[in-house]
Amino acid sequence: MVKIEDIQSYGKEHMESVTASASNLQSGVQAIATAYGDYAKKSFEDTKSFVEKLSGVKSIDKVLEAQTEFVRASYETFVAETQKIAGLYSDCAKQTFKPYEGLVSKFTPAASH
Repeated sequence: MVKIEDIQSYGKEHMESVTASASNLQSGVQAIATAYGDYAKKSFEDTKSFVEKLSGVKSIDKVLEAQTEFVRASYETFVAETQKIAGLYSDCAKQTFKPYEGLVSKFTPAASH
């Protein structure tokens, strides 16, 4: 038999889970947006530095050397930042759904051995 107190308790727990989930989602999205902003700023600064360096170069060999160095560094930064941002997405998803673990466990039958 279902008691009114059980329904009220479930409703309260559900509301607390929703609130915690929304808070975690907001924090995660904010961290992701900050990471994208930091990456864009670094990319812009690196490109600006490359153009300044390129403007002072007088030989084709030095131009190719500077360009190769810039492309290599840009690729390494891209890979590192992509991995960092992917980790932030993963953490955001985990933290967003974590408050629901308690509710789900109440309705999931225990595995029998």
